[in-house]
Amino acid sequence: MAPANLRSQRVFTFGKGKSEGNKNMKALLGGKGANLAEMASIGLSVPPGLTVSTEACHEYQEGGHELPAGLWEDMLEALCTVEEDMGSRLGDPSKPLLLSVRSGAAVSMPGMMDTVLNLGLNDEVVAGLAVKSGERFAYDSYRRFLDMFGNVVMGIPHSLFEEQLEALKTAKGVKDDTDLTAADLKDLVAQYKNVYIEAKGEQFPTDPSRQLYLAVIAVFDSWNSPRAKKYRSINRIEGLRGTAVNVQCMVFGNMGDSSGTGVLFTRNPSTGEKKLYGEFLVNAQGEDVLLESELHKIWARCRSACQNLTLS
Repeated sequence: MAPANLRSQRVFTFGKGKSEGNKNMKALLGGKGANLAEMASIGLSVPPGLTVSTEACHEYQEGGHELPAGLWEDMLEALCTVEEDMGSRLGDPSKPLLLSVRSGAAVSMPGMMDTVLNLGLNDEVVAGLAVKSGERFAYDSYRRFLDMFGNVVMGIPHSLFEEQLEALKTAKGVKDDTDLTAADLKDLVAQYKNVYIEAKGEQFPTDPSRQLYLAVIAVFDSWNSPRAKKYRSINRIEGLRGTAVNVQCMVFGNMGDSSGTGVLFTRNPSTGEKKLYGEFLVNAQGEDVLLESELHKIWARCRSACQNLTLS
């Protein structure tokens, strides 16, 4: 249980060897937020960020799905601390700061709530990012953001974006996303923007602060999504106040063959053996490795089922 003065605090920063939270605050910061705070405080290399508490989510749910008074201002103040730590700013093309926005309840609910990556991109920011880090990487990140934000925040079916991607790969005669050029990805970004207009009758929101505001609300709303409620019911998870929201500086696995994304354990989660255990993908981002993992699980189940078949 957090002290009374911390229970009234709703936004907690972490990173650069300091943190306003710790591992004992899972009820308030969620499991992810508490562990990020602990790792930052002991000096591990944790990208700076902020955690919006589970109590704020509870107030949001109880208050007619409106952000509690003063919460947005608290978030902007905490974001300024993150920007100072990073020497970059959300929405600044010359020093672009991109963010991930993730859920994190006190009890792990994998895949049940929503995530947005690469938040902060628009036409001006992506041009600045291209100058700093390369054109192909910048527009690959932009198309990923348009897809994820459209699906998670705006409620646009992911399939509408996937159709555009697959059509472009067919037209270019390539198999993998990584075979598309920077020019191809620029075209894809334009097509994705049209998906917003056709599906929602409105433009993609280009203001990064507005993007952040809408993404936080989307994560809060995902707490009571049908899949999340069903998961809690099946697993008999009760008494939680809601999900925390973790807003963190992006680190990129899609910058070429020298970068990647993955999941790593310091012990084998199946046997408990003390050895590194995990999986990764080169030149990819977080959702890619999760999709790859799920495909492997589906393939394994199909293979097992086929092996167990008996011919009559």
